[in-house]
Formats: sequence, structure tokens, C-alpha cells
Amino acid sequence: MAKVGRNYIMMWMLFSILLILGHSVEAGKLRHFKWDVEYIFWSPDCEENVVMGINGQFPGPTIRATAGDTVVIELTNKLHTEGVVIHWHGIRQLGTPWADGTASISQCVINPGETFYYRFKLDKAGTYFYHGHYGMQRSAGLYGSLIVDVAKGEKEPFHYDGELNLLLSDWWHESVHHQEVGLSSNPMRWIGEPQNHKLVVVEADGNYVQPFAVDDLDIYSGESYSVLITTNQDPSNNYWVSVGVRGREPKTPQGLTLLNYNTNSPSKLPTSPPPVTPLWNDYAHSKSFTTKILALMGSPQPHKTFHRRITLLNTQNKMNGGYTKWAINNVSLTLPPTPYLGSIKYGLKNAFSLVNPPENFPNDYDVMKPPVNPNTTTGNGAYTLAINTTVDVILQNANALSENVSEIHPWHLHGHDFWVLGYGDGKFDPKRDERKFNLKNPPLRNTAVIFPYGWTALRFVADNPGVWAFHCHIEPHLHMGMGVVFAEGVQHVNNIPNQALACGLSGKMFTTRAANHNN
Repeated sequence: MAKVGRNYIMMWMLFSILLILGHSVEAGKLRHFKWDVEYIFWSPDCEENVVMGINGQFPGPTIRATAGDTVVIELTNKLHTEGVVIHWHGIRQLGTPWADGTASISQCVINPGETFYYRFKLDKAGTYFYHGHYGMQRSAGLYGSLIVDVAKGEKEPFHYDGELNLLLSDWWHESVHHQEVGLSSNPMRWIGEPQNHKLVVVEADGNYVQPFAVDDLDIYSGESYSVLITTNQDPSNNYWVSVGVRGREPKTPQGLTLLNYNTNSPSKLPTSPPPVTPLWNDYAHSKSFTTKILALMGSPQPHKTFHRRITLLNTQNKMNGGYTKWAINNVSLTLPPTPYLGSIKYGLKNAFSLVNPPENFPNDYDVMKPPVNPNTTTGNGAYTLAINTTVDVILQNANALSENVSEIHPWHLHGHDFWVLGYGDGKFDPKRDERKFNLKNPPLRNTAVIFPYGWTALRFVADNPGVWAFHCHIEPHLHMGMGVVFAEGVQHVNNIPNQALACGLSGKMFTTRAANHNN
């Protein structure tokens, strides 16, 4: 239970269902962690199941560090039959794109029995987390918190006296292997607010925002928030915290935990019933919360113009006689066996498709209706971005395969933060909708949602050499092809560890070079 005994607490809202109490670690230049990833038995809901744990615990250990620190993770794969990688969600990996932890994009998977060293610098303070980024290992339990405190001598633009960290995540009784097979089957098979306290939102995805008070938070997969809570209620009582499902009709009751005031027993139940979370499809409520998020004064300003615009139509499709896929501009992403970072850096031929992915969709496509032609194709081409250029991305949602169905999709960009310039309903119209863009104080985020039948406009600067994933953060959707790949300035990337690319064509290249050297 969450123990509270002072006037203010900060609650770091991530994405999992378990409460993690924050702990302090002395600041230092280098932080070294030695982790073993393996399957373990765990009972998060009192029903024993197999989860993916780190050093025998689930969720994984909390990393606590200070902006400017260098983190080294010595990660050993003790899974017997599958590879593993870990993505450091929200960490931009400036100068270390090979440490981003995305299989087939920035690195090869770490094979069973192998040890890989992730080494990267924490460039700014914020609320982050880490998770598996191979197959559906995040759903298997491979995740944990990553909290970066402000650098010595700096202060946050708000005050608090204590801190609680919460991870929120989906939890299934069916194994991820069952889920993966079900998602790839034909037909597809799929399962699947603190009481009386105001929440003052002060940070989103590691960036400060203009504080605003709400009764509840809308938080989607991949997002993180920091909120202030004033413990000004009757101290003789405890209070409910309710967690509900958004965007998809839930088949289970809402989750509950307690806000436990000191001196009270953690087992003391509140005197009033739990607050009821908003309806799963109350999109007006969701939009009201999302549009309140604005950058704090003094935050980086967006560039006023862009060099390139890419519009990404999100659709649900069929392939090869009935397999359900998600596609972007009618291309469902399939990752190649050789990581893009190595393929591009070393000019390897036939590693992935050199056909440029489509940058828009037909003007006559009706986003309000199911696709006339539901068929799609697969592809693994990458969008090549000129270094230091400003890129606009328009995320366009559409009707799914069934009539009157359009789902929410939270999109996460690796290696960058972006400005969220605006949201809208229906099909994006540049002449009409560009005038609505917020160029004064748009929030900087690394994850943004597109609402059903709507669009979201993003802007970022391609100033981080590397190859970066941009994808829906709902893990089954990515597994079914809902993502794209951006490459920028790869020729400027140096000191890539050979181990990161020791598979596929890049692995063969290293082997050939070593053999020639020995001869």
C-alpha cells in the first residue's frame, strides 16, 4: 500500500499494475547494474503464472540515477530458448543509437547464454521506464521503472515532500506465446484516480508542462506523467485509487489499491465506495484531458516551418486470404534479420527493401468507412531523413475492418522528443487544419495518441544520428505490423560495438573480415 505522511507526494505514473516505492541512491558519474533475465513463477493477482523477471523479481529493478550519469547494464540472457533486448523508453540515446534496445533495428537479439553491455548517458531528468522490445516480451513481464533526478545544483519547477512510483500494465493469464500464435492465426484470436484527491499534472514523458488539476488521468501505453497530490483529507481514513481500461471495452472490473495515510493500518478499508473510472469509450473525456497538456514557459519552441511531411494512415487489413494485420499506408512492417543500423552504416546489399515507403495515402480514401479493398502487403523499407531537418508527421486514424470501429493508438518515437502540434477529427486537411496548430506552447512528448477517426500532428528535428523505430505502443499492434522506421545521419554514428550487430549480413561481414585478417 502507498504510505503517505507529509503534505505533498509526487506520483510517477508509468504503465503497469503494481506499486513500486521510490528509493534514493547517491548521485554518481557511473552506475553499473548486473542483470539476469529469466522466466520465474510469480503471482501478481494471487494466481501463479510464469513471468519474465530480472534477478528473480517482477517487475524488474528500479533504476534511480541523476541527469548526466552514465548507466551500464550488464545483461545476461538466461532464457533457454529465445533472444532478448531491452529498450530504455524515453532515453534519447544521443551518440549511442546501438543501445536503444530494438531488435532488428538498433541491434541483434541477445542469444541465450550471452551477455550484452548497454552503456548510455542519461541526458535529462524525467520519469521513464524500460521494457523488452522483442516479440511480446513486455507483455511477459519484462519491464521496470527508470527515474532520472535533476542534476546537482538544479531544481524542479515544483515542490513535493515524498514520492511514490506506480507502473501500470496489462496482465493476462494466457501466456504471451499463446497470444503471439493467436495474433498470427487465420482467423485471428485475441483475449483480451485517487479518491477525494486532486491530481496536479506537472510532467509528461520527461518534459515539464504547465500545471493543471484533474480528478483523474488518461494514460496510454508508453506514456508517463508526474502529478502532485496534496494529502489534505481526513488523516484517520485511507482512500481508494481506481484504475480502469480506456479505448477497449473491459471484461474485468477496475483495478484498486489504497492511498494509505500514516498511523492507519494498510488493511483499513475506506469508509466510502471506490470512485468509478470514466467509461472506456468516453473519448470526449480523453480529449479534454489530452488538450490540457501544454509546455511550461521556457520549454524549447517548435520550428515554425518544416522541410518534410509524412502522413501515416493507420488501417486494419487482411493478408494472404484472411490473416489480420495492421498497416501504415497499406504496408505492414516486418523487420529484417540484419539490424538496419549495421545495414546502412556498412552499405550491406539486400539487407532490407530500398523501395521508399509511401509518404501519404490516396486522397479518395474514406477514413470513416471500412477499406473497400482490405488487402495489404508487408515491407521493411525505411524512411531516410536528412540530418538536422524538421519533419512533420501526421498520424491519421481510420475505420478498422468492422463497421463503426476505430481504435485508439498511442504512437512512440525512439531517439527523439516531438512537439504535439494538434489533434482533430476526420481526415486531415492541410489548408483547414494547419491553422489550428499550436506553435506557441505545444508539449514535448515521446508518445502521443490518435483518437478514433481522428488525426494527430507531430513535429520533430532529425538531429540524432541513428535508426529509430516509430510505432504503436500497443504491443499486439506492433507485432501485427503497426510501425515504421526512420534513419538519419547513420554515416555519423561511430564506435558501434561489433556484438550489437553480430547477426545476419553484418555478422557475416565481421566473420569474413576476421578470417581475412587471420590469413
